[in-house]
Amino acid sequence: MKTTEFNKKHKELGAKMVEFVGFEMPVEYFGINDEHINIRENVGVFDVSHMGEIWVKGPNAYNFVQKVTSNDISKISVGEAQYSCFPNNIGGIVDDLIVYYYEPEKYLLVVNASNIEKDWDWLVKQNSENAELENASDNISQLAVQGPNAEKVLQKLTDIDLSKIKFYTFVTGEIAGVKDVIISATGYTGAGGFELYMYNNDAEKIWDAVFDAGKEFNIKPAGLAARDTLRLEMGYCLYGNDINDNSSPIEAGLGWITKFNESNNFINRKQLEDQKLTGVDKRLRGFEMIDRGIPRKDYEIYDSENNLIGNVTSGTMSPMLKKGIGMGYINKGSWNFDNEIYIKVRKKMLKAKIVKLPFYKA
Repeated sequence: MKTTEFNKKHKELGAKMVEFVGFEMPVEYFGINDEHINIRENVGVFDVSHMGEIWVKGPNAYNFVQKVTSNDISKISVGEAQYSCFPNNIGGIVDDLIVYYYEPEKYLLVVNASNIEKDWDWLVKQNSENAELENASDNISQLAVQGPNAEKVLQKLTDIDLSKIKFYTFVTGEIAGVKDVIISATGYTGAGGFELYMYNNDAEKIWDAVFDAGKEFNIKPAGLAARDTLRLEMGYCLYGNDINDNSSPIEAGLGWITKFNESNNFINRKQLEDQKLTGVDKRLRGFEMIDRGIPRKDYEIYDSENNLIGNVTSGTMSPMLKKGIGMGYINKGSWNFDNEIYIKVRKKMLKAKIVKLPFYKA
């Protein structure tokens, strides 16, 4: 298994370690609910160094990124980021990602850990523009400092005015005495905060500085399990669960990152545009449990007449709402908001209702 630069720190803190997409990662430290609530109400830190980072550079970088991503990068300026996806040639999604417009003729694509090799191969295969590609994933560490007190903690470590880094923007500068750190506000928790991208050699120094600065706020680490419950409360998609090679961005409710502008002739545009115009047969929807129970991935979804109408893609017990929540693809005709549905949990049919996302509103 691969390890991140923070592996020793996790073990010293007593984390429960698991294998995750080829990495030894902390799944929890002192309890999923406690870690989750600490980030919603205070400040916590995730090691997300397993994520992938791919640079796209050169005079053809713009045209290449515009072709391989579904969103419209003409709408962002240097210092801004954009959520997007890589459409494949069969109407599905290679991966979802964040595009950082780092400087003229230079973009950083941050991709899912499970898809680094797959994404790299896809980009190389599509690179008829001869853009310069660099897979920097093994050289970069990343910490996500999340929660309402994240800014107060990190402001102690930098002269950069963090209050000016608005959602989906970033700067590159000095923090904790380390230069050339990307400080980004592109969190996956809905709790506010920042992501810090650094070279591996600087990782431990920044970890120690962040936790030292956070002592007065009782800062705590958090594992992958709390990261999953936090993103699900916000209705954020997880690749491999809610989106994959066979689900389209239109079906997944990601039409807002699929831009059919004049200048945006991305891969498989026509098929996705046809879907948007004519409609789809299933949609990803959120639901809350009415009966007591916890929905899990692949559980079946039924209507009131016992017809199978879909499948759960993600589910958990919400630490903030104290009820079961989930997402799943539901067939056309059954996906209206407030519709009562039934989740088959083992042999029981448990009542739920379709709701608008996000589940949790701060």
